[in-house]
Amino acid sequence: MFYKKKKYISSASISALAWRKFIKNKLSLIAFLTIILITITAILGYLIIPDSTPYANEQYLELTAKKPGFKIQMLNISRPEKEQHTNFIHKMLYGERTNYTSVPIFTSHNEGNVIVYETFTGASPNDGEIKRVDRSKVVSITNKRFLLGTDRFGRDELSQLIIGTRVSLSVGFISVLISLVIGILLGALSGFFRGWVDNLIVWFINVVWSIPTLLLVIAITFALGKGFWQVFIAVGLTMWVEVARVVRGQILSLREKEFVEAGRALGFRNSRIIFRHILPNVMGAVIVISAANFASAILIEAGLSFLGIGVQPPMPSWGMMIKENYGSIILDAAYLAILPGLAIMVVVLAFMIIGNGLRDALDVKME
Repeated sequence: MFYKKKKYISSASISALAWRKFIKNKLSLIAFLTIILITITAILGYLIIPDSTPYANEQYLELTAKKPGFKIQMLNISRPEKEQHTNFIHKMLYGERTNYTSVPIFTSHNEGNVIVYETFTGASPNDGEIKRVDRSKVVSITNKRFLLGTDRFGRDELSQLIIGTRVSLSVGFISVLISLVIGILLGALSGFFRGWVDNLIVWFINVVWSIPTLLLVIAITFALGKGFWQVFIAVGLTMWVEVARVVRGQILSLREKEFVEAGRALGFRNSRIIFRHILPNVMGAVIVISAANFASAILIEAGLSFLGIGVQPPMPSWGMMIKENYGSIILDAAYLAILPGLAIMVVVLAFMIIGNGLRDALDVKME
C-alpha cells in the first residue's frame, strides 16, 4: 500500500504563488502599472510640470480658458526682490517661486537698450497696449505651450491636474492607514476576547455603520475645520468599520484553531497570539478591503472638495477643479471639468481592479 507524502507550503511560498497569480491577470497588471505610473508622477510633481510654482498657481488673466495646445510668447522680466534658490528636495515637495514675472505678449522688438512689446489681450494683434522695458531687466523671451489649455484663472491645466494627484493619493494612503490601525485593533479585540468586549465593540460598529458615510465625514470635517490634514482624519475615522467587521469575522473563525490552542498551552501572551499568529492569517482579506477603501477615500475627498469643505485653495484638488469648471460643461470648454473627472475615474477603477485581482489571487479555493 502506497502513501502519498503530504507537502507543506510555507507562508512565503503562498505569498509568491499569490503574487504570480496576480501578475498573470493582465487586467490587474495593467491597473497595478497604472497606479505605479500615477504615483511616480505625483512624487516627481513640481520637477516635471510646466508650472513649478507653489500649488501650480501662476495665473495669467489674459489667458483665461485657452484650448489645449495653446501657444503664446512670454516676456520674462526680473523681479526687484533678491533671488531665492531652493534645493532639489524642497522644490520637489513644495515647488519653487520664479525670480521673474512672465508677461504674455504678441510681438516684441529692440530699440537700443529698450525692448518694445505689445501685450496680449486675447484679441487680435495690434489691439494690445504698447509698452517698453529696459533690456537689462529682461531675463528671456520664450514660447510657452499649454498642453491641456488653461482654466478660468489662466492657470496651466496640466500642472493643476498633476499636483491634484498628490492630494488624492495622500488622502487615500493616510486615510487607509488610519482605518487599518483602528479597524484591526478593535476587530482583533472583539473577535478574540468575545464576551462583553465583543458586545461593546459590535454595538459601536453598528452605531457608526448606521450613519451615512458622507454625512459622517461632513460632520467630522465641520468639527475639525476645513483643510488638508482635516480631510485625512475625517475620511480615516469613517472607513475603519469595514476593516473591523472583516477582521472580527476572520478572527472568530481562527481563534478555535489548533495553533491558537497550542500558543495558549505554551503560555504565550494574548497579544503575541493575536499579533504574531492570528493577524498574519487575516492580512489577505485586509489587503483586499484596503484597496477598495483607497478608492472610496479618493471619491469622498473629491466630493468634499466639490462641496467646498475639503482641501482649500490655492491647493489644487480634482474635486475642486470640477467645482470651479463645471459651468464650462455647457460651453465650449467642457474638458476643464471632464479631465479631472476622468482622472478620478481612472484611479478609482484601477484600485477596484487591483482589489478584485488580489481577492482572486489570495483565494486558495480558486485553485
